[in-house]
Amino acid sequence: MKVIISGGGTGGHIFPAISIANALKETDPQVDILFVGAQGKMEMEKVPSAGYRIEGLPVAGFQRRITLKNLSFGFKLIASLMKARKIVRRFRPDVVVGVGGYASGPVLRVASKVGIPCLIQEQNSFPGVTNRILSKKVEKICVAYDGMDLFFPKDKIILTGNPVRQGLKNEGEREEAMSYFQLKEDKKTILIVGGSLGARSINHGIINGLKDLDEDVQVVWQTGKFYYEEIKNKIGNKYEGRVMIYDFLSRMDLAFRVADLVVSRAGASSISELALLSKPVIFVPSPNVAEDHQTKNAMALVNKEAALLVKDSDVSKLVGIACETVKKEDLLASIAKHIKQFARPDAASDIANEIFKLKGK
Repeated sequence: MKVIISGGGTGGHIFPAISIANALKETDPQVDILFVGAQGKMEMEKVPSAGYRIEGLPVAGFQRRITLKNLSFGFKLIASLMKARKIVRRFRPDVVVGVGGYASGPVLRVASKVGIPCLIQEQNSFPGVTNRILSKKVEKICVAYDGMDLFFPKDKIILTGNPVRQGLKNEGEREEAMSYFQLKEDKKTILIVGGSLGARSINHGIINGLKDLDEDVQVVWQTGKFYYEEIKNKIGNKYEGRVMIYDFLSRMDLAFRVADLVVSRAGASSISELALLSKPVIFVPSPNVAEDHQTKNAMALVNKEAALLVKDSDVSKLVGIACETVKKEDLLASIAKHIKQFARPDAASDIANEIFKLKGK
């Protein structure tokens, strides 16, 4: 069996895609998998490091503001459709899977036109325009939230949840994780993650709010590689031993294990990971995403008392709010209990099973 998995752009698309590929391989080690991503995006590095082949398209996103970058959008889209057609003809997949991101559109459009069965894995509670258009052409749509028949044909929807990156559920001693990050056992720990690429507003809010950091609280902070040097230079050694700064956390399993409270963007993949691990969280939804879908993702949990929310415009208060929250044991326990209800630990294998069912259709 041959499968193309297309999409990427951020860890929120890439890690679930790799999890789906791994689930396919676990069921049938002979499955031949090819990833198709966007040239210059992080999937071109992360996918090969996970042991899979990837080809890149010159596709880029359309900017929602007036900018010269949009002049090249049409040319890149045409070039991407042509290259996607060549890849599909050469590889001859049995099934094509779209996980979201720039490359997903051209590949699924080409594949569906020639009659190859296609599946979309929609991670958010409010889908983007591309997936809404593609939904008319694909055979199946795997979703993570109820009520998605507002956007997609009801007979194509399968509620699977979102796959999470491998290794998060690894059991291990908290003592090992505390030692890894050089943390103190007698202090509460806040984990701050702005996504795999970082989040400018969260980072600046943390910098400006560190004056409110409680003496009994320590922080593990993933800044993203674009902001790491700037933040290191601004903070210097002022909070040495209390604020541990990293550009990227390769051991997220250990980071989650030490966290008494997590501060995070509200990307679908992050939500799925936090639910799986029952982690109390303060969401700071990004305002710079299509249809403000991160706020909609977060509110699905906030309305069930499964998370707290701080608006992006209020990030200057974030450190103070997080320090107050992390001391409230009853509140943390309540959030942990409610967020667990959103967990779907078998999402990757459930999606893999749906892909196998499509072969030969």
